[in-house]
Amino acid sequence: MILVVILIPVIAGILASLLPFRKRSYMEIFLESLVILNSVLVWYLLLHHQDSIFTLAHVTGNLTISFHVDGMSMVFAGLVSVLWPLATLYAFTYMTKEENEKIFFLFYTVTYGVVLGIAFAADLMTLYCFYELLTLVTVPLVMHTLTREAIVASRKYLCYSLGGAAFAFLGLIFVIVYGNTADFILGGVLDLGKIGGRTNVLLLVYVMAFMGFGVKAAICPFNAWLPQASVAPTPVTALLHAVAVVKAGAFSIIRLTYYSFGADFVRNTWAQKVLMAIVLFTIVYGCSRAVKETHIKRRLAYSTISNLSYILFGVLILTPLGMTGALTHMVFHAVMKICSFFCAGAVMYQTDRQYVHELNGLGYRMPVVFGFFTVSALALMGMPGLAGFISKWNLAAAAVESGGIFAYAGIGCLLVSALLTAVYMLNIVVRAFFPDKSSAQDIPKNIPRWEDIHDPDWKMLLPLGIFVIMIVYFGLHSAPVTTFLMQVSEGVY
Repeated sequence: MILVVILIPVIAGILASLLPFRKRSYMEIFLESLVILNSVLVWYLLLHHQDSIFTLAHVTGNLTISFHVDGMSMVFAGLVSVLWPLATLYAFTYMTKEENEKIFFLFYTVTYGVVLGIAFAADLMTLYCFYELLTLVTVPLVMHTLTREAIVASRKYLCYSLGGAAFAFLGLIFVIVYGNTADFILGGVLDLGKIGGRTNVLLLVYVMAFMGFGVKAAICPFNAWLPQASVAPTPVTALLHAVAVVKAGAFSIIRLTYYSFGADFVRNTWAQKVLMAIVLFTIVYGCSRAVKETHIKRRLAYSTISNLSYILFGVLILTPLGMTGALTHMVFHAVMKICSFFCAGAVMYQTDRQYVHELNGLGYRMPVVFGFFTVSALALMGMPGLAGFISKWNLAAAAVESGGIFAYAGIGCLLVSALLTAVYMLNIVVRAFFPDKSSAQDIPKNIPRWEDIHDPDWKMLLPLGIFVIMIVYFGLHSAPVTTFLMQVSEGVY
């Protein structure tokens, strides 16, 4: 069953690019049906999984390409399978203004299968292979428009990702050499008898592998590719910045830390302190750059840089509660950020406006979109009653429980980030609903005309509405999700 849910999106994407559909709507029905079917099968697999490992191939020696469903798989695969059908529906309308639709949907749908391969990887070797494959299938999406900016962005993304993967590969080698197995086992697989006096060497390798996987998680100083990737179509940037690529980086770091090296091996070492310092700097750096950025999607990209390091901060607390906070923010941030990106994409699609100063008064022309954006903005700030508050609360609680200077410094960084998030997100909301009278309709109104601007069709609004419902629901009824994530952190699942 695992292989089936990985292959269905791959086959669907290939067929969508080859079949001569008589109408565009037929392609939409074909793709959406198969994506929904695959998500249903994923959830059936998650709810009826067995503890056995499915081995697809033996690479060499004890290295295999194997798949398994455990608690971490359930979190990441469940998240991806919920968001992908909604993102695909949104993309159908957005891509009507773009060329080479079939090529776009080929790689867009194939990416779904590759991400599921990462989610269901049973060992570090399998995760690494699909992690590399994720880079290859998303590069064409970044460069889809084939403009100079898109080509430059795709090259940077490719170079950063391949460079990071090289450092991650070192981690794979050392886990194989000094571990009992490459399989993912909560608590780690390192054999202390093999390590001997090489503890600092292993810690250095862990730092390098962490930073290598951290490239996709946009950790400083390897995050320059993320804002530039905003030149891609919004359905791509939303998945790059909210679900597929960046969350794959965070997911891989969780696997590396808790399931390969082990939290006990890293705790209270220089490696933990160095990485914690980098992560805390990234939190403040990302939100500070977001305040200065005037391009809508790049502003949200810098916000993503900051929020991804929230997750890594939880990871580096190295306790079950810290891991719970990291997983909570990984899930809730995905919903909040994809909502905000899709709102920005809807504005750009309907108005051809890309900068914050061009949004004056648009809240009255697109009230539904900007209403949804306001909810996502408040959630990202951490307002009580919304999903963002729950994940930040869990992270802060884990830091207090852990204690130590870096934990308390992390709480300070969260507070600073919350303040700056209010500045750069609410600035958009205020401009949209409370514009300067002198500039409300002055910024460009030639294409389309001001009076022609309105909310988009249902294919865009339905996913946004569902995201907002999820944000509010998780903010008010988070206990089941938080309890499940705590059980995953403690190894119950």
